[in-house]
Formats: sequence, C-alpha cells, structure tokens
Amino acid sequence: MTDITRLQNGSDIRGIASEGVPGEEVNITKETAGQITGAFCYWLSKKVQKNPVMLSICVGMDPRISGPELKEGVFEAISLWGAHGSDAGIATTPAMFMSTVLPYFEFDGAVMITASHLPYNRNGFKFFTAEGGLGKEDVAEILRLAARYNFIGGVYDEDPVNVMPMYAAYLRQMITQGLADVPGYLKGMHIVVDAGNGAAGFFATDVLEPLGADISGSLYLEPDGRFPNHPANPEDREAMASICGAVKDSGADLGIIFDTDGDRSAAVGPGGKPIARNEMVALAAALAAEDHPGGTVVTDSITSDELHDFLEKKLGLRHFRYKRGYRNVIGKAQELRDQGEDAFLAIETSGHAAYSDNYFLDDGAFLAVQIVVNAARLKRKGRDITALIKGLGSPAESEEFRLKIKAADFRKYGMGVLEDFEKWAEYSNRFEVVRPNYEGVRVNYRLDGACGWFLLRMSLHDPVMPLNIESDEKGGVEKALAEIREFMKGYKEIEF
Repeated sequence: MTDITRLQNGSDIRGIASEGVPGEEVNITKETAGQITGAFCYWLSKKVQKNPVMLSICVGMDPRISGPELKEGVFEAISLWGAHGSDAGIATTPAMFMSTVLPYFEFDGAVMITASHLPYNRNGFKFFTAEGGLGKEDVAEILRLAARYNFIGGVYDEDPVNVMPMYAAYLRQMITQGLADVPGYLKGMHIVVDAGNGAAGFFATDVLEPLGADISGSLYLEPDGRFPNHPANPEDREAMASICGAVKDSGADLGIIFDTDGDRSAAVGPGGKPIARNEMVALAAALAAEDHPGGTVVTDSITSDELHDFLEKKLGLRHFRYKRGYRNVIGKAQELRDQGEDAFLAIETSGHAAYSDNYFLDDGAFLAVQIVVNAARLKRKGRDITALIKGLGSPAESEEFRLKIKAADFRKYGMGVLEDFEKWAEYSNRFEVVRPNYEGVRVNYRLDGACGWFLLRMSLHDPVMPLNIESDEKGGVEKALAEIREFMKGYKEIEF
C-alpha cells in the first residue's frame, strides 16, 4: 500500500500514474486522487472560512494519458464534500491560478493535474488559492489528512468552464496594450512556438495568430499525453535543438518553447540562437529593469558569475542568489518585498520566472508575452530580442555532475560531507569559499591559470549531491573536478 505522504515533491505532489515503464510501479490512482482532493477540500474550507458546500473549485489537467482517470477521482471527492467543481479540460498551470483571480471566475481554489516536464507515466497535483500556489507545509498537511481519509467513489457532477479562452484573451490584451501605438500589433512578426505536445500550444493559435503573427513552422502544438516528439522541457537538449532548428529553418524573428504545463518558457533569437538558463534570467531581468531601477532579482544558487556581473554592472540591479526550487526563490523574493525591497523578479535557471506585478506567479506565457512585445518593438528599429542581453558573458565550460549517496540516511551523510567539504576548501590557498551563500558550498577557484567556481549541494528530494562547475577557459572544469575527486576518495558512500 502506498504511503501517500511520500508523494510530496516540495510544493507539488508527484508519482507514477501509468504502467508501461519497467520497474516503476503505479502509486497514484483514481482513489489516491480522491483521497488527496478530499483532504484539499477540507483544508480549503478552513483556509477561506466557508462551509464545504459553498466552495467552488476549478480543475484542469495537462495531456497525460492518466489525466482523465485521475480527474474522475478529483471530481468524485469534490462532490462528496458537497462542493461545486468546474472542469477546465486541458489547461496550463498558470491558467489554474488565474481562475482564482480573474473576474467572473474567482474560484475559491484550483487543482491542476500535472507532473510538469516528467515522463508520460508520471502525474501529480498542484493546488492554488487566490493567494497563490500552496507551499510545501500546506501540501504536507493535506497529505497527512489524506493518509487518514477513506475515499469512497461515487457519482459526481461538474460544469465545463472556459478558463483557457479567458486566459488567452487576458494574454492578448497584454500584448495589445504593450503595442497600442504599433499598427497591426504583431503583423510582420514571424514567431515559432514549440509546445512539445503539452498544454501550451494555445499560445500560438489563440494568442499570437489572432494578433497578426505568422506562426508557420511552429511545432507540436497539439496535446499528446505520450509526448512522442521530444520532452516538453526547455532544459532538455533535444527540445532546445528542436525549437532552434525550427527558428533557423523558417527564418523566424523569434522562437518560444514551453514545458508541459506552461509554467516555464525559453526563447530563441533569429538564426536559431538559444536564450535559456543564464541568458533567460538576464533577458527576464532586462525586460523589466527600466521599471525597477536598482531592484532585486532573486535566482537559484547555480547562476553564473557572468550573469551576476551583467545584472549588477550592466543593468544596475541587485542579484540575490538563493536556493534551488521555484517556490524557494519566489518565497525569498516575497519576503524581501515585504521588508521594503523592490524584489521584482524571482527566477530559476530552469525557466520558472515570477514577476511581482503578476502575483509572483511562475507563468511561462506571461514571460513570453513580455518577450514578444519587446521583440516586436525592437524589430521596428532593425534589432532583435538578443539586443537586450548584449554584453552578457558566458563561461567557456559549464557542467553538472550528480553524485549518488548510498548511505541509508542519505541526508545526514550528505550534510556531513558538505561540512567537511567547506573546511577542505577553506584551508586551500587555491580556493575561496563564497559568502554569503544559502545553499550548499560555493567556491571560487584558481587552478593553473583557469578560474571559475563550483557548487556542491544536496538535492531537494533525492539521495544525490549535484555538483556544478564553471570555468573561464577550456579544461578548467576537469582541473577542478580532479581536485574534488581527490577529496571524495575518503567518502565511501559517495558514488562519483
């Protein structure tokens, strides 16, 4: 029997919902969905101080093949509590949040059935109120309640609701306002979209095309829960190669690629130049820098020194490196803002980007709209979107390694390794431990003429220690790696 509390993955719930992958046993079913949703209904009734029969809850899903069955469990649980459920069909995660704040809808809560960029056999849940996505403490409480809840299926009733058309209209309105003085809005712009057969293909057909954009050459806009062409993940090399090739082959002005549930995006400039990871952070900051002079950008811990220099020296902003995890960077930005600091952007190198003027919601389409508006304006001046990140340097080498921890109590063992790792770095005249630092141990190094940095940290959830290394010259990563390997020889529970 599945321990339902073990399905938590930070602020998300994720598990295996479909058979077909050897060695991966299903642990999320219709019944599991009912247990979790029932617990969410109870939690939500306390949160918004309403009797459950007065609750209105919107439900959406990405295209995964397990989605329809899990959705049945969700609606059965909503009905059992006497609440009213509305079915948004295939939707994006940001649209589910927007269903709680958009006029006319204003649902008390929303459930998104998704496992983001994970393979087709996975699935899970994200929850929202008008205050935003639930944090990991709230999710932990819901799962504790769900573990005590006996779900009994039954009949249910739900109404279809047009959240996605309304959300698309909201995005179109942002573009028309941003280009109010531009005749024809997007006419003359050639924009290629790659949705990876996820839920975000609407951005091409329902947002860009109605405003005059040429979307020819766009890829995989139709939802397909088996994701047959490439992973719907802007971080995936195959996926980025796909959109870069499409932009280059079609001679497009711009490319946009989304993840499965639309909360992340990346861009491609003319000629197929990728704008992702550090470049995407730089671009997202540059888009809003004029409106937030001297403001703060909160990023995850693995951003490059070149990005740091660009943000602080080129854009005049403050760069605050924090922990990995999109809820972590968003939470820190909100905390800084509550303290009076203009923390206007929280963004991970994975592509999760949340602006303060968009509810601190990580919304790939909202970011894409800002890119499209600026790209259209720049084209009128004979320039393209890459002009906004001119001057951003990049390391000669950048690699990530994942060190497995074999110890039973992997977290305790890993924390001990980190403590020793920091002491080892402190006592070397070739290393400088970076402080302040909020995750793992970050070290600047100088080895035989190569300069750079490395960061060793614990994975958020897995028995793994990710190791990121960057160098300003070729061969520098290997030099740093050799030193770290020598250190790790004393730790038999680490598989390098």
